[in-house]
Amino acid sequence: MAEFIWHTDALILLAAILFIIGVMTTKFSARLGVPALVLFIAVGMGLGQFIYFDNARIAQMIGVLAFIIILFEGGLQTNWKTARTVIVPSLSLATLGVVITTGLVAVAAKFILGADWPVAVLFGAIVGSTDAAAVFAVLKGQNIKPRISATLEAESGSNDPMAVFLTVAMIELIMTPGSGIFSLIGSFFIQMGVGAIAGLLFGKFAIWSLNKINLDSSGLYPVFATGFAMLTYGITAYLGGSGLLAVYVAGIMIGNADIAYRHSVFRFTEGFAWMMQIAMFVILGLLVFPNELFQSDILLKGLALSALLMFVARPAAVFLTTIKMGFSMKELIFLSWAGLKGAVPIVLATFPLLSGVEGSHEIFNVVFFVVLTSALIQGSTITWLAEKLGLAGPEKATPMHSLELVSLGKADAEMIEFEIEEDAFIIGQNLMEIPFPEGALVNAIIRKDELITPTGNTQIEQGDFLYILTKRKYKRELKLLLKKKKPAETLVEAEA
Repeated sequence: MAEFIWHTDALILLAAILFIIGVMTTKFSARLGVPALVLFIAVGMGLGQFIYFDNARIAQMIGVLAFIIILFEGGLQTNWKTARTVIVPSLSLATLGVVITTGLVAVAAKFILGADWPVAVLFGAIVGSTDAAAVFAVLKGQNIKPRISATLEAESGSNDPMAVFLTVAMIELIMTPGSGIFSLIGSFFIQMGVGAIAGLLFGKFAIWSLNKINLDSSGLYPVFATGFAMLTYGITAYLGGSGLLAVYVAGIMIGNADIAYRHSVFRFTEGFAWMMQIAMFVILGLLVFPNELFQSDILLKGLALSALLMFVARPAAVFLTTIKMGFSMKELIFLSWAGLKGAVPIVLATFPLLSGVEGSHEIFNVVFFVVLTSALIQGSTITWLAEKLGLAGPEKATPMHSLELVSLGKADAEMIEFEIEEDAFIIGQNLMEIPFPEGALVNAIIRKDELITPTGNTQIEQGDFLYILTKRKYKRELKLLLKKKKPAETLVEAEA
């Protein structure tokens, strides 16, 4: 019993140290200009000198759970108005782009790794997709133009199913040579279709539940939403669909809907996603052994394949799959360079390990090195490249203060945060002149990072962040009032 307690206490202490170190590394990553995921992996590799860990199955389970939370958080943060304008190129990159990348990398892997064609294609499938965790982490807080960042986020959020399908299909073909390729292709379309439909259905059900079920504490709503993300993945996967795609679609629907305690749900999910990123990358760092990774043979093969992936395969996929889609040459160059690799290839590399594919250990080490190279070189230069290409848009104002209601219990009320856009009808009006719904009260205004205590004579200005307490039954009416636009002739007169 004492030994069990010691082990339990030791694990809890180790987890605490890992999370604290992980959070602190985000500060160093910003100063060093290195993506945080690289430092997370480095922490795992460093701890690997003292902790022996080689359980690929546990690493895979933690990775899948982390993907669910990260994709859900990415969906919540996705602006559908912007994303729907780039849905065609994003899906093209997420499907055909992954196939092209896989094929080109497979040709190189055939000769560089000296592998058979099935194994070479398997390697190409593993590194063929951009990684949602890496892309979301690197783009978060950056001021890349919305159309470009939306394309990358939508691509990385929706291309995991293609990478998983290709990887599993190739392993099945290798381990069971008689498998039919056409049945596997049909399975892919079934997975994608079931995943998309399930995401839509569960997203709608989650929105209805969050708004209709009156919970006793506001802290339960984020947990409720996260539970729906896991439920979406579990049931979709059980039905034979792509659970990851379903989670991302459900996240987009929830994130673009009016839900109760929206701010709390977003902040909780963001923190949970960071926690899962730290856990996932540290565990994956533990899984690799530096003495095996940094052998001259692995280094040379990894560098050669990384260079081909970054400078040939990814650019070819981008240019071929976005023909006549309205992207400029500078935008295509940036999209080519921003095809980051991250946790997805490493987790996928555990599939052949667990399946007993010949040469799987070498595949895992080379994949790990390719990911490190991509994250370190591409991830640390994305912002710089965007500025050089003129793709860094104006920084979006965000409030430096936030108001939270810890719990409203059964009060059936909610605090609404709303940013006043440049063409809003209420700009220039005093608060006493605005026909707010019954009982609505403006509690605070954030203007240019300063807190303003509102009075009846306070005039609304563009860019103001309003914090309004309202009854839930009037929330829709309040949103319609705040979103009301000025007549076109008024805008013309103002410009004149």
